[in-house]
Amino acid sequence: MDELGKYVEYQTFCPEMAIGLGTPRPTIRQVKHGDTIKVCRPDGSNDVFQQLQDYGNTIAASTQAMSGFIFCAKSPSCGIERIKVYHEDGKGADHDGIGVFAKAIMDNNPNLPVEDSGRLNDASLKENFVLRVFTYHKWLELLKTGLNKHKLITFHSQHKYLVMSHHPVAYKALGKLLGESTLSIEELQQLYISQLMQALKKVATRKSHTNTLQHLQGYFKRDLDSEKKRELTEKIEEYRQGLIPLLVPLTLISHYLREFPNQYIASQIYLSPYPNDLRLRYSF
Repeated sequence: MDELGKYVEYQTFCPEMAIGLGTPRPTIRQVKHGDTIKVCRPDGSNDVFQQLQDYGNTIAASTQAMSGFIFCAKSPSCGIERIKVYHEDGKGADHDGIGVFAKAIMDNNPNLPVEDSGRLNDASLKENFVLRVFTYHKWLELLKTGLNKHKLITFHSQHKYLVMSHHPVAYKALGKLLGESTLSIEELQQLYISQLMQALKKVATRKSHTNTLQHLQGYFKRDLDSEKKRELTEKIEEYRQGLIPLLVPLTLISHYLREFPNQYIASQIYLSPYPNDLRLRYSF
């Protein structure tokens, strides 16, 4: 809340309060009745499924400019995965539900970065979510300027190594997509942002980061002397082995970039996808 709050403006929503359940209030839960889901009290009364869904659709329509959404873990209204769905007879429950309000938001905004509060305790998942938030915000800002093919290609060019570090297959697919000449700019932008955000949901690994770092290293092969080449190679290998955090080889690459300027590499969002003082690359 505090660290990310320096860069984002939070909006808060409580669907239970919004539909008039008040506080304090009786417990509600998801219960499967045949092929339908109720969100009701443990005794089966006061089903508010439709009210929660309607409120979610209303909020989704008014938050198209949002860059991300953090939901409440395990909530029958706001959880994004593994929500308890009780059996109608009260004997047991499955853990395959999605919060009704959360589902409405996600269905209406499929490219919106989302995460639940519990998963944000994981450093890699937190970093991945914040990265997607800042990427999606850049996209929304780009749309405000009026998108054309040139702007889209420039945006992709700046994000190429970021995509490579998360999903090498998508990296190639997005490049191929932009070469498609039969699509209108409207069709192209919709397909592009959908595939981009889906690719970035895949959490980057040491293996995929190492591959990306080695690609970046190749741009300096004519500039670095043997000692500097050896040092960079060693740091990338130490990162691959888990001996040092990602920040170390990235810092060295940034140092060499100042010494040997390269406009294309300097434009890569991968080097700094979010403000450095969030310190998200210190721990992996």
